Amino acid sequence: MKLQTQISLEPASGQIDYSSRILLLGSCFSENIGKKLEYYKFQTFQNPFGILFHPLAIENLVQRTIEGKAYQQDEIFERDGIWRCFDAHSELSSGFKEELLKGLNDAIFHTAKALKESSHIIITLGTSWVYEHKERNAIVANCHKVPQKDFAKKLLSPAEIELSLQNVMALIQKVNPNAQIIFTISPVRHIKDGFVENQRSKAHLITAIHSVLSSRAQSKELAYFPSYEILMDELRDYRFYEKDMVHPNELAVDYIWEKFSKVFISEASLETMQEVKSIRQGMAHRPFIPDSEKHQLFLKNLKNRIKELQKKLPFIDFS
Repeated sequence: MKLQTQISLEPASGQIDYSSRILLLGSCFSENIGKKLEYYKFQTFQNPFGILFHPLAIENLVQRTIEGKAYQQDEIFERDGIWRCFDAHSELSSGFKEELLKGLNDAIFHTAKALKESSHIIITLGTSWVYEHKERNAIVANCHKVPQKDFAKKLLSPAEIELSLQNVMALIQKVNPNAQIIFTISPVRHIKDGFVENQRSKAHLITAIHSVLSSRAQSKELAYFPSYEILMDELRDYRFYEKDMVHPNELAVDYIWEKFSKVFISEASLETMQEVKSIRQGMAHRPFIPDSEKHQLFLKNLKNRIKELQKKLPFIDFS
């Protein structure tokens, strides 16, 4: 008996290996994949502006980065003693305006470098709903708990999303024509918008991405990974969710990562991944008798394995 409907997946061309440089942008699920890549010591750079939920926020970051447009004081604001920026997540906020501006502009600099050097750029879209700040007449990436009356809420159409994604790809290809762009949709449901509204939002994202894929059907530098579809269809059970019944739990993330690995991680990298995992587990080991001869021999062996791995891949750092 088959007790699960499964999505057919094939290995992608231009897979990720240990020479790859990976930039991850977008919704919180990109951080789940990013943490897995970081765990296995791939070369990653993730969400420099924090979590960005919708395509216009990602487009704004990419455009501003490529144009090298530094942030100025009139683009940030103070609320409750904290300086914030509507273009960035609250994790970049600061008690000092100079510190926030430095953080934003450092992120611009490092993102520009990553966009030029990355072999793979993973973009995860979370929602089609956006908020426009009425006074600034601009779509924001994060509302920072500013009163809702200051914003107009809007659902982006599939055409608006498609145009934004095409703009993002054109900007990236301008500075890095060989980068492989992987789109995915976050399986996290935004039920605060409403259940029907969340489905409309995800449907618009799916429609737009697949319209982009169809328009560039011959492009080997463009791919789609169905993380949303895997959770909705293959993991159709609340045992795969956190207590909030919205976010995928560790088991679900592990399952989707396994599927992602089969599609996008090269077979040649698997042996190194297992060695990284084994070393990490060894480093996490807590002995009953730390000074014992057996444990000292174990630590010596572990150090030698790390040195051997670093000879092949000098960028790997276990410190």
